[in-house]
Amino acid sequence: MTDKTMPAVGLETVGMTKIFGSLVALEDASIRVAPGTMHALLGENGAGKSTLVKCIMGFYQPTRGKIIVDGVEEIVRNPRDAMKLKLGMVYQHFTLVPSLTAAENLVISRPDCPSIVNWTAELANLEAFLDRMPFKVPLRTPVSSLSAGEKQKLEILKQLYLDRRFLILDEPTSVLTPGEADEILGLLRDMTRAGELTILMITHKFREVNAYCDEVSVLRRGKYVGSGKVSDLTTDEMAHMMIGDTKLRERSARVEQGADRTVLELSALFASDDEGLPAIASVDLKVKAGEIVGIAGVSGNGQSELVEVLSGQRDLDDGRIFINGQPFEPTRQHMDKFKVFGLPEEPLKNATAPRLSVAENMAMRSFDKPPISQNGWWLSPRPMKAKARELIAQYRVKTPGPDTPIQNLSGGNVQRAVLARELSGDVEVLIVANPCFGLDFASVADIRAQIIEQRNSGAAVLLVSEDLDEILELSDRVAVMSEGHITYVSPIGETDRNTIGHAMAGGH
Repeated sequence: MTDKTMPAVGLETVGMTKIFGSLVALEDASIRVAPGTMHALLGENGAGKSTLVKCIMGFYQPTRGKIIVDGVEEIVRNPRDAMKLKLGMVYQHFTLVPSLTAAENLVISRPDCPSIVNWTAELANLEAFLDRMPFKVPLRTPVSSLSAGEKQKLEILKQLYLDRRFLILDEPTSVLTPGEADEILGLLRDMTRAGELTILMITHKFREVNAYCDEVSVLRRGKYVGSGKVSDLTTDEMAHMMIGDTKLRERSARVEQGADRTVLELSALFASDDEGLPAIASVDLKVKAGEIVGIAGVSGNGQSELVEVLSGQRDLDDGRIFINGQPFEPTRQHMDKFKVFGLPEEPLKNATAPRLSVAENMAMRSFDKPPISQNGWWLSPRPMKAKARELIAQYRVKTPGPDTPIQNLSGGNVQRAVLARELSGDVEVLIVANPCFGLDFASVADIRAQIIEQRNSGAAVLLVSEDLDEILELSDRVAVMSEGHITYVSPIGETDRNTIGHAMAGGH
């Protein structure tokens, strides 16, 4: 029997099923989240996590199944019904109005927001509300001026201000520094242990599950496959529940490189953003042969612009790029000459022609060379398709065939297809940006293994990633970008998560 004196709300789904036409997105998923707990919802991309929480929040109507809130079966027809049941959700992307202050965002979120607001009274009430909360934000500051951590705090405070007592958090730490993530999750865990709140957290970070969550439920291919107390499960057991018997690619051991040869050198790079404001300033960095240099940083600190400069998608305002001591311009001819390859963020948008076939996309580096091209202009489809079939098999690209439009492939298979194109030749420099964002477990293992293999073969690898675990796992050295500058560089063995996190937050 649920203790009605506890403000925290318990929730259970029974046989939750959602079918879209011929697609069974969720099938017979039953999970139980006890009141006053922090519960992790795990699963690969497409496992059904988003569908389940959208059914709970009333965005979808389940095809079959029930929702039980505090022991009572409830019908949640829409998000307003969910709100009445004290259910709330903090989304992966911010839903705040940037031009309004924190106080204004809180007040306008209320269903009973008055048409004429008495700001003196409202601010006094908000100050009193914040005094009861585990963390605070500056109420009179426009949201656009807040840090990512403060925005995430405000999103959570908004739900608490609206008296939500069951909170769904969707990848809540993806834009936070490690310090901000630990602070926010620690304070929320304190609220759950005090019986004030229940949390269902969608996450892919096992470190956070182990550190903060009480229980875990796992979905795989739309079905519930198991749950348990975090204290009773190892990380390997949770991973196995997520991927089943899928065999992960074995990663090669890191080969120590004796060479001390600088391959890629960035010298005093300056570039502007789309509004003409400084995006990167005085960036200096060297990457040696057989080395992975990981660039860490909170999103929006110039990393995207740096990758665009290196791939020829953004002009340099000033500075020079050198490869093996020779000046480099990011043109097709120079990339070919200096053997520079890359995997940009969102490759379907940035590295492919979506409507062209897998074979045509794989040939983008070689269409003007024999055997595909004869005399520099005549394209021969037969050798192009033959090469594509070879690469599809070698890089385990799941596609009906080489003629399939690349936009029809899953995210992980688009990544594999682009990697097949970029890594099938002799690689001197590899530039990779957020290579595993949103991908399934097997694809992540595959892609990280291939990055290590290129490093072991002597390539100079620049890895830009917002996933600090990925940086720590793959890099030989780490560099931190903050406000467009490289503010910190260290061998990976001489630093730690907290030091890197402090640099990411703007510390020096």
